[in-house]
Amino acid sequence: MRTTPPPAARTHVLILGSTGSIGRQALEVAAVLPDIQIVGLSAGRDTDLLLSQAVALGVRDVCLADAARAVELSAQHPSLAVRSGEAGLCDLVASAADVAREAGASLTVLNGIVGAAGLHATIAALEAGATLALANKESMVAGGPFVSEAAKRTGALILPVDSEHSALFQCLGGETRGAAVEELLLTGSGGPFRGRKAADLVDVTPAQALAHPTWAMGPKISVDSATLMNKGLEIIEAHRLFSVPYERITVLLNPESIVHSMVRFADGAILGHLGVPDMRTPIGYALAYPQRPVLPMVRRLDVFAKPVSFEPPDTETFPCLMLAREAGKQAARVEAAAADVRTAASPIVLNAANEVAVEKFLAGAIPFPCIPEIVERCLTWLGAEPVASLDDVYACDAEARRFAAQAVAGRC
Repeated sequence: MRTTPPPAARTHVLILGSTGSIGRQALEVAAVLPDIQIVGLSAGRDTDLLLSQAVALGVRDVCLADAARAVELSAQHPSLAVRSGEAGLCDLVASAADVAREAGASLTVLNGIVGAAGLHATIAALEAGATLALANKESMVAGGPFVSEAAKRTGALILPVDSEHSALFQCLGGETRGAAVEELLLTGSGGPFRGRKAADLVDVTPAQALAHPTWAMGPKISVDSATLMNKGLEIIEAHRLFSVPYERITVLLNPESIVHSMVRFADGAILGHLGVPDMRTPIGYALAYPQRPVLPMVRRLDVFAKPVSFEPPDTETFPCLMLAREAGKQAARVEAAAADVRTAASPIVLNAANEVAVEKFLAGAIPFPCIPEIVERCLTWLGAEPVASLDDVYACDAEARRFAAQAVAGRC
């Protein structure tokens, strides 16, 4: 019989978006990692799953995006500390940071929230000095300069969880900002419509867009993969995470989804990250960092099973990729010329308009080709606006969503 208490966990972990694809896989990974304790969970509307997760893990601190559901959950389960909304999410992070400090533990916040809604949580985690395991690429796309400034000011570490950016992070090692980096080679599968032409996409259905050939993902990112917007957002994220100019970030398709990204160095060498398409690998790397965890549930890559191939993306059929690159370059020009932290609205508008368009497509309100049309129209209207603060980011995001809704009503 144990006569002494078990050793305290060295790392406390908050899982934000615990009922989504990333969150569920993160909980699976955390279960096999030593010295990790899940101390808080958040979800959007799935009260039942959030409750079952909290009970199974012995977690009492939770947050729901939906305020009405949060009130209902709190009334039914008074033992839980239930918060709600963006303010509640920030309170959850701050409270977890205080508890971790008192326990002598570190805090890792895994942000698996979908869309620009995750930006508040990203900033809260960095302000608290937590390690940020970032699966919410929209934080860097919409608020990149302000996210980077917060990390620099507090000394917080950002660990990318996207498979491509985790691969780049690992390939770069200590050479992230060095002159030895010649090119980032950002890979992608090409999505379910790779090889089709524009005329073939007019009548595609949401179900077809969600049928990704290699990855099992949530609906929003699956549609982004089908339009190649996901790869466009990843270009912006890679630029902002690794400070590599857009001219030195190349997208290439790897239909097998085996090569997760590569880095070309000035001596001609290319380092690549290979593995089966499984998000539990980058999640595990971020949660266990700086150690590389043992993940027995991840299938091992059979290097003899299939050849590895590469091809360029079709930016004429899938214009979202170039829209994103140009939006990022426009913001980069403003950032380079500014004496303080500021940017252009273009990436914020790109992301917000895309979120609205994807939502409307999934609801059957617009056809698939309307997604890039709506994004381009909103960029024409709002993309050049200056952005000098986080308040400006949130205001621009809201305005872009209004413009996108108008574009939907007028175009499709």
